[in-house]
Amino acid sequence: MNNKKLPPLNALKAFESAARYLNFTKAAEELFVTQAAVSHQIKLLEDFLGIQLFHRRNRLLELTELGLQYFDEIRPLLENIAVATEKIKIKNSRQILTISVPQTFGMHWLVPRLNDFHQKFPDIEVRIKGVDQDEGLLGKEIDVAIYYGSGKWENVESVRLTESPLVILASPDFLAENPLNAPQDLVGKTLLHVFSRNKWKRVVDNFNLNEQIDVEETGTMFSHTFMALQAAMHQQGIAVANKVVAQHELEQGNLVEPFPTGLNDEKSFYVVYPPQMAEVSKVKHFVEWILQEIQ
Repeated sequence: MNNKKLPPLNALKAFESAARYLNFTKAAEELFVTQAAVSHQIKLLEDFLGIQLFHRRNRLLELTELGLQYFDEIRPLLENIAVATEKIKIKNSRQILTISVPQTFGMHWLVPRLNDFHQKFPDIEVRIKGVDQDEGLLGKEIDVAIYYGSGKWENVESVRLTESPLVILASPDFLAENPLNAPQDLVGKTLLHVFSRNKWKRVVDNFNLNEQIDVEETGTMFSHTFMALQAAMHQQGIAVANKVVAQHELEQGNLVEPFPTGLNDEKSFYVVYPPQMAEVSKVKHFVEWILQEIQ
């Protein structure tokens, strides 16, 4: 576009206001300039266009035929510019919150609840980065993270979300064919493990079933909890997991806890952030929200 074909924006603004009010004084008040300035801008526009825009009759203003045509055509264009400008200003005012989260926690707990956060804080745009590690890295692009571990990390602020029980999980269809009414009923069943066999070892030991269940010799091993939960949902065996991770599937009825383990998970979920982000509003809002939501 050749900018020489465009009239000065200030002149257009003055014309649009004066044409709307048919009064230079009111236009001047709206634009926070003097009446003389409005008159000067109108004269510049008339010279640029080579036409007369107003009839000046005593103290009354009337648009000429060409002036009325020009006003009708440029007014929606100026409104579009105003709308586009406001959209950009609003977008610029939005805060972007980037969260690093273990995939299982993200899929089964955080993502199903994010709509509530969006409703409470519509000016914060959330970006989720799923990671394979339980204890991810806080890079420059990450504002806040969810870690699953002991809570002992250097150079970060960490807040434990909740202490969570270990839960035994099976699908309703699996339980219909394989009733689990007591710990003894675990004998001979396929156990689903995640990363290691430690959680099932604790459960079996707690129920004094070591002589009847050899944890080392039974079950399928998965690299992620969500895979073990999917396997349990498809009747491939019985999983054991942190209840926070399984909460969504329990609420939906996809998995059932046949009886309690009486154990808490040795690890917990923590919300973690760099110390310098402690007073940043988007981080504070998220930390306060997730602590309240997880209760």
